Amino acid sequence: MSVAQVVTLARAWIGTPYVHQGARRGAGCDCLGLLRGVMAEARGKPLQSVPAYTPDWSEPQGDEVLWTEAARQLIAKPIEHAEAGDVLLFRMRQGAVAKHVGLQAEIGLRSTFIHAYQGHGVRESAFSTPWQRRLVARFAVPDFT
Repeated sequence: MSVAQVVTLARAWIGTPYVHQGARRGAGCDCLGLLRGVMAEARGKPLQSVPAYTPDWSEPQGDEVLWTEAARQLIAKPIEHAEAGDVLLFRMRQGAVAKHVGLQAEIGLRSTFIHAYQGHGVRESAFSTPWQRRLVARFAVPDFT
């Protein structure tokens, strides 16, 4: 599946309500569920299972669980090498673990990304300066070309 098709697929999730640990288009998802759901649909495979997690997961221990798993399954790339279809990893507060993900939709002057955000659901947001400051890692997905 091409990157453009993956971005189109991710856009089909826009409007899905935010549901912690959810991963169903139209029914509900969180940021990880959005990524899992889009990747499952793009690959034509079942959802990849993940262990149950709490909203503050890995924060008390300070473990970079999401970053470690992303580095294991995806291809790390320099943050400044933006391409549509990249998986973005964010640290929501300085000093906290990275635990928010999104999918780069547009690059250039009007850069955007698609993510599921508590209180907002799935949306396409401008990749504005505040979001850029929170970005800690960028990954390519091996089977998206």
